[in-house]
Amino acid sequence: MRTICVGAGPAGLYFAILTKLRDPDADVTVFERNPEGVTYGWGITIFDDVLDSLYAGDPVSAAEIQRSAVGRWGEQVVWLGNQPGAHLGGYGWAIGRHHLLKLLAERATQLGVEIHYDHPVDAELVHGQFADADLVLAADGVNSQLRQQFTDEFGTTIDYARNRYIWLGTTKVFTAFTYAFERTEAGWIWFHAYPFDASTTTFIAECGPSTWEGLGFDRLAPDESRAELERIFVRHLDGHPLLLHTKEHGSSPWLNFAWITNRSWYHGNLVLAGDAAHTTHFSIGAGTRLAIDDVSALNHRLRAHGGTRQNIPAALRDYERERVASVRASQRIARYSAEWLEQVESYTALDPTRFSYALGTRYIGSPAPAGLPWLKHQAAQLRVGRRARGITGAVRRRHRARKRLSPQLLSNARP
Repeated sequence: MRTICVGAGPAGLYFAILTKLRDPDADVTVFERNPEGVTYGWGITIFDDVLDSLYAGDPVSAAEIQRSAVGRWGEQVVWLGNQPGAHLGGYGWAIGRHHLLKLLAERATQLGVEIHYDHPVDAELVHGQFADADLVLAADGVNSQLRQQFTDEFGTTIDYARNRYIWLGTTKVFTAFTYAFERTEAGWIWFHAYPFDASTTTFIAECGPSTWEGLGFDRLAPDESRAELERIFVRHLDGHPLLLHTKEHGSSPWLNFAWITNRSWYHGNLVLAGDAAHTTHFSIGAGTRLAIDDVSALNHRLRAHGGTRQNIPAALRDYERERVASVRASQRIARYSAEWLEQVESYTALDPTRFSYALGTRYIGSPAPAGLPWLKHQAAQLRVGRRARGITGAVRRRHRARKRLSPQLLSNARP
């Protein structure tokens, strides 16, 4: 079989690896529009479920990724203005996006995958090599060129979150997953940050549209935005700079989050995965996990149907049915999280402990309307708690089943 993966991100590279492991004789090629070594992102969060999926698919690359995930934290800290910080539980790891892709590319190449960098998708490829392939995976991100060529066939819907955000780095290494909310003359602005290597932290700043305009970010150049954020968050940075990179010189690095859904995940021999198929708000840190789970499920369905060209349509139907249902729950939780942050000023009058509790439980249901007393809103949240417990319960049941199936394998995934 001949398989083409468009996009050398986690989804495209990992599917190439899984395909070669499933069928060593398969002809697998990856096309990436960016030059080799160029990626626009900072750190990627990794939790137990991501390690579980990686070890189940390819223990070799999983072990290397685990060893390289040096950005570790053992708690979450929430700062509300100049009040004392509040502490939440939790732990996790992170790895630089550039380093993760390097590890996956090396493993794919070792298995015989051809990777072509600086190779954008054009009409010649779509109607030439792609038409002759048995399977084409569109894993080329939010702005997928392949998906955009077949918008009607996929039934793509895109809408945008209200808040503005900017994805930065900093040389200040935070020892905990940190949230900090600061009140300015234009309104509240905040960041969440997590380390991903020994010298760098991911730093995502966010605010509502009125605050964004009031602080002048709609008029500031990228370097000016960075300098203004350094001023606002000066007491958290301890003199360290914020780091910025943009795809185009002079372009605004501020974004509105794009919610992407697709009515269908495949069209002919073309199938979507990762952000090309769906997006979940960055505040829940699930993008990489869902991308890995997408291609793992696709690989499983192809194996279950025999991996032949004749059986690909049946495999794609099963893949779509499975992943649409699974991703829908994550997208619902992500919507709750984004909506809570869009109404964060409804909570900033709380003391730091109650505020951090509200932040930590924002996934349960929709946030309180402005002015609704906190305790009344918590009572309302309990009414939707059963639905949320059903979601998390399903995840836990799947995790326990996976442990029963491969306890030795999963024991190797623990740090």
